[in-house]
Amino acid sequence: MNEVQIIARNNVKVLGTGERTLMLAHGFGCDQSMWKYILPAFEPHYRIVLFDYVGSGYSDLSAYTSERYGSLHGYVQDVLDIMEALELQDVTFIGHSVSSMIGMLASIERPEYFAELIMIGPSARYLNDVGYVGGFEKSDVTELLDMIEMNFAGWAGFLAPIAMKNPEMPSLTQELERSFISTDPVITREFAEVTFFSDCRQELPKATVSTLIMQCSDDSIVPISAGEYLHAHISNSAFRLMEAKGHYPHISHPEETISLIQSYLNT
Repeated sequence: MNEVQIIARNNVKVLGTGERTLMLAHGFGCDQSMWKYILPAFEPHYRIVLFDYVGSGYSDLSAYTSERYGSLHGYVQDVLDIMEALELQDVTFIGHSVSSMIGMLASIERPEYFAELIMIGPSARYLNDVGYVGGFEKSDVTELLDMIEMNFAGWAGFLAPIAMKNPEMPSLTQELERSFISTDPVITREFAEVTFFSDCRQELPKATVSTLIMQCSDDSIVPISAGEYLHAHISNSAFRLMEAKGHYPHISHPEETISLIQSYLNT
């Protein structure tokens, strides 16, 4: 696949003209538009790469196959394809939620592409396990997957307020709900399954790139213990507990998100 095809497939946008490159990777049920609240702070100073995973946003849905995207590795390959197509090096990869692990896996495969990783609301495993609190029981996730299949609009309306967790800002919850419902139901269910049943704990010791872990203080999707677990198992990592609540601080608390990212980039 050539550069033009990859850029079209993933709806790649390049903004800004700075020396350093930031690559922003959205989470499940979202697309690149979710970065709009923090972009103005970085666009004057950095080159910014935005994209949609295949199956999200304005990506080429015809490029989606269950074989490729039936695990996180298909999404990892999307990231590496874009980096190769744009000839990127020394990238600061900013990943939200599941994209944190996608970025980490990509950095393990091709560390020379990455300068650092910034993880917003990351989790190595969403399911609880013996001696590990991921936040969900398997039955919780199965119910969620069934709901996506049976009542897609109902699922979006149910999950959006729980995930955003900022009831005093209902417009943000509505924005997230619209994002959820704009996606393809079949692809969304498969991406949810890949996300919630993923387990990257064995990969953490292989991560060598400098990493910032940003954890919200009250996140319905990722408990604080999951962020602390990552910090304990990624050798070259820093941990910042945010005042922000919810799972989308780059939307609900852009100022705090910008401040933490800037201070990390300036160290």
